[in-house]
Amino acid sequence: MTATKKLTKHGNSYALIIERPILDLLGIDSETLLQISTPDGMSIIITPVKSKAQQRRFSSSLKKINRKYDRTLKRLAE
Repeated sequence: MTATKKLTKHGNSYALIIERPILDLLGIDSETLLQISTPDGMSIIITPVKSKAQQRRFSSSLKKINRKYDRTLKRLAE
């Protein structure tokens, strides 16, 4: 997904408004911590910080999927 946006004046700063559908897609709400990085000095990457519990659930689900569909995934990768 790609969007073109302008910054919005917010007091003495500027803000980037992110629409609800994008927030919902990423599972972000007003309580979500966001990690902001600039890996090349030319772009900004904003990533939601997942809790340890979420990371464990994701890792567990990924392991189950890999066990169940191991051969199929390997054939798809060929």
